[in-house]
Amino acid sequence: MRLDIFSEMQHPKERWSGPDHEHDLIQETLAQAKLADEMGYGVWWQVEHHTAVEFSYSSAPECMLTAIAMSTRNLHVGHASVLAPGRFNHPIRIAERAAFLDHLSGGRFQLGLARSTLPEWRVFNIDPDRTRDQLQQAFQMVPKMWTQERFSWESQDYQLRDVRVIPKPYRKPHPPLWQACSSPASFEQAGRNGVGALGVTLWASPEEVAEMIHLYREALRTRCEPVGEFVNDQVAFFTFVHCADSEREAMENGAARAAAWYTTGSFTFFEAKDLFIRTAAELETLAKDPAGGGLTGQYLRKKDPHAPQSQAQRLLGRVMSGEKVPDEEIWNVLSAQESLLVGTKDQVRKRLRHYEGLGIDALMTFHQVGALPHDAVMKSIRLTGELIPEFHTPARP
Repeated sequence: MRLDIFSEMQHPKERWSGPDHEHDLIQETLAQAKLADEMGYGVWWQVEHHTAVEFSYSSAPECMLTAIAMSTRNLHVGHASVLAPGRFNHPIRIAERAAFLDHLSGGRFQLGLARSTLPEWRVFNIDPDRTRDQLQQAFQMVPKMWTQERFSWESQDYQLRDVRVIPKPYRKPHPPLWQACSSPASFEQAGRNGVGALGVTLWASPEEVAEMIHLYREALRTRCEPVGEFVNDQVAFFTFVHCADSEREAMENGAARAAAWYTTGSFTFFEAKDLFIRTAAELETLAKDPAGGGLTGQYLRKKDPHAPQSQAQRLLGRVMSGEKVPDEEIWNVLSAQESLLVGTKDQVRKRLRHYEGLGIDALMTFHQVGALPHDAVMKSIRLTGELIPEFHTPARP
């Protein structure tokens, strides 16, 4: 399992000290990326979010990734993920910027695509019902723009006739493709497209992670129609990692508060209740599809709808309903299901081994979370990085 790094550029108000606090955050992120390069991490993954005050300052990830690429030697830079509906990023702009980044990084660029969610759709006046189709079109269009001298496309959303998209990528035939995945349907879509899957372990048990990996690999094996010139068959998941000299030091650094803050912040920004309801309705439609709902339908039919919810799912429902759940309770539940990696190097090593056993190709370690101080984040990156030689490292695609 390869160790990567995942960055949201989080910036809670309690860290807004002085007029240059935003500049300080950017400089800290660059310092963390340089250390990641020195320690031998595989890929630096940068998210794209807009108007996500406190939760994520990564509104122009292509700029940050360019700066990181120009200041590192071996670290790959990954956009995880470009928001693909056209009002966010037209497919031509996705292809152009990605190709430039691939040149500037010397072929060290990885491209992920995502739909985004309700709050960002609203800001950009995007029809939610068109997002999945526009994501799929972007996956089909961008590789062709990279490899064809002239490109044409005709659909409800895009009408392109004999356009020349430049530059072409430095890496041939093109950079690896990934999809951000948060539901069974998206893991199946990634497998069908022959692109890598970028998932999340937060609020997911190891068993649930294993199920998503199986669903992805089954789609890849039986129903894959690659959108690119080659198949990227890797699975990467991100989860919170905070490594310290002792578990007590990790708690004093604020690891529990950071995990709770991230959980609450993600529910708030992503309007998780609405998203949960919408996703559930979408999966129900797939399950009732006359053709069987594809692999997603098969996955759902294996679930007992009357079975008791897991402890984490019950807690999630309470948070979504507006209950003020104590930070300590959130921490205890997440820790019990091993979805976070916090503590000493020995404790982190043990949980890394657990995820390696699930078949994950890359764990995107999420260090800079909430109000954790920069020096504690740097120490965590360094201590975790010292474990890298102990793991068999799959080559970056």
